[in-house]
Amino acid sequence: MNAIVILSDGATHLLSDLETLPEPSWVSLDTSRDSTEQIRHVLRDTFGFHPVAIESALESDQRPRIDDYEGFTHIITVGITSSGQLDEVDIFVTPSHVVTLHRGTSTSLDQVIKNIAAHPVSTKSPFPVVVSFLIMDTVVDTYFPLLASMDDAIDDLEMAILKNPTEDQLSTLFEMKRNIMHIRKAVNPQRDMISALNAGVTSIPGLTEDSTNYFRSLYDHFIRVNDLVDSYRDLVTGAMDTHLAMVSNRLNVVMKQLAIISTLFLPLSFLTGFFGQNFSWPIAHWYNSGLQFFVVGIGLDIAAVAGVFFLFRKRGWLKRDSLA
Repeated sequence: MNAIVILSDGATHLLSDLETLPEPSWVSLDTSRDSTEQIRHVLRDTFGFHPVAIESALESDQRPRIDDYEGFTHIITVGITSSGQLDEVDIFVTPSHVVTLHRGTSTSLDQVIKNIAAHPVSTKSPFPVVVSFLIMDTVVDTYFPLLASMDDAIDDLEMAILKNPTEDQLSTLFEMKRNIMHIRKAVNPQRDMISALNAGVTSIPGLTEDSTNYFRSLYDHFIRVNDLVDSYRDLVTGAMDTHLAMVSNRLNVVMKQLAIISTLFLPLSFLTGFFGQNFSWPIAHWYNSGLQFFVVGIGLDIAAVAGVFFLFRKRGWLKRDSLA
C-alpha cells in the first residue's frame, strides 16, 4: 500500500514501506483506496496501536471523542463537506508520529497539507501536537461556509413565506432542521472533548503548557459553531411557526369570506322558503298582482341583503385589511 507522508519541513512523500519512517512525520491513509486488512496491518504491526482503537477507526459514523491509550491517543473528529455530508477523520497521535484515516477525498486534510507545505512547522510545540491541532482546526472551519449559506437561505425562505406560504417551503424547513440537528450532534461532542483536553481530563502525547493555547483557541471555534447552530435551529423553528401561522391566517380569511357569503344568502333562503308556502291569502292578493309581488317578494330580498351588507360594513368586516 502507498501512504502519503508529510514531514515537519512541509515535504510530502508517497511511501510504500512504512517500517522506517522519519521522525517526526504525519502518515495519511485513505480507507477507500487501501483494503481494510492492509490498513489494519499497518496500524497494528507498524505502529502497535491497540486493537480496540483500530477497529473503532475502521468503522464509520463514530461519535467524536478522544480516547487515551498507553503510548498514543485516538481522536475522532468530524467535519462537513460543501454538499452537507459529514466527513469523519480519525487521528492517532504518538510522541513522534501522527496517523490519520479518512475515506475518499478529504478537503480538510488536503488543506492542512497545503498549509504545512507553505508554512513548515517550526515551533516549540511538538510536531504531532501541532498537526493534530491544525487538522481539528481545519475540520471545525468547514462548518462556517455551510452555516453562512444556511443563514442566507433561512432569510430568503422567511421572506417567501410572508409573501406566499407553500407546502414546498415547509418541506424545505423540515430538511434544514434535520441538517441542523445532524451538525449539532457532530459539533457538541467535539466541543466537549476539546473542553476535556483543556481541563486536563484527557491528554495528547507531547502536549505542553504552551501547546494548550492552540486548543483554547480551538475550543472558542467550536463554541462559535455551536452558538450558530443553536441560533439557526431557533430561526428555522420560528420560520416553521410563521409558515403555520400564515396558513392558519389564510384559512381564517377563507372561512370568514364563506361565512359572509353564507350570511348574505341566509335571509334570502328564509324569504324564498316563506313565499314558497301555499298560503291562500298571499296567492289571492300578492301573486296575482305583478306590482305587489315585485315590491314584497323582490323588494324584501333586496332590503335583507342591503341590511346585512350595511351591518357588515358598520362593523368593519368588509375592509380589505380584515380579509387579507
